Amino acid sequence: MGAHAPALVISDLHLDREPGPLLDAVLAFLKGPVRNASALYILGDLFEYWVGDDAGFPAAEQLAEALQTLEIPVAFIHGNRDFLVGPDYAARAGMQLAPEPLHAALPCGPAVLLHGDSLCTDDTEHMAFRQQVRSGEWQRGFLAHPLEERIRQAESMRATSRDSSRMKADAIMDVNAGAVADTFRDADVPLMIHGHTHRPAIHDLTVDSQPRQRCVLPAWDEHPGYLEVAATGPVLRELDGSPYPAHLLHA
Repeated sequence: MGAHAPALVISDLHLDREPGPLLDAVLAFLKGPVRNASALYILGDLFEYWVGDDAGFPAAEQLAEALQTLEIPVAFIHGNRDFLVGPDYAARAGMQLAPEPLHAALPCGPAVLLHGDSLCTDDTEHMAFRQQVRSGEWQRGFLAHPLEERIRQAESMRATSRDSSRMKADAIMDVNAGAVADTFRDADVPLMIHGHTHRPAIHDLTVDSQPRQRCVLPAWDEHPGYLEVAATGPVLRELDGSPYPAHLLHA
């Protein structure tokens, strides 16, 4: 694609181990809108959980084959569910493991991209979990277990997380305004893109008297969609390319 083609950004697909309708939607997306893009950015939680590159989950391997055929750069940022995606799977999928936050030159200008859970500083329980599982020592210990044990532990962690989320107020699991402002200051860019909160929207705000935009991506297991970033700016779209439904956007 030419330099004027839009970049596309997705997150929170939550793909299961086995192929199903969600994987079919992703594969169709890769054959459709992505073919006309200049780059694809995946901002974490691509999978429901990840227990190591050696797992060989059928859905993940089918996805890797499809991603490998793309002729555009694909960047992946770890989410809170797939923080163990490593270089072996990235190589199979033809995608680059990107740092977080990622500073990217998008068609509309510079932007900062991240999964988004680091902005949810009011959720102290999750922040403690994030710090634990992102440590090299914890990851090496987890990956040393047999595959079956890793799967059992991952499914147990997911169940615990779902139960915990039901008990938390919505505001606690959303971004903290101070963390958002600090991230904008650190990055010194006008545009931020993230997922994690499942609250799709494009927010116009002001930080230190400067106009900013914060784009929040939709979760595919709720209502799929993607962010198209063209030279004219970002637009949230459904998988068929139409504008993302207004009634599903969050204020």
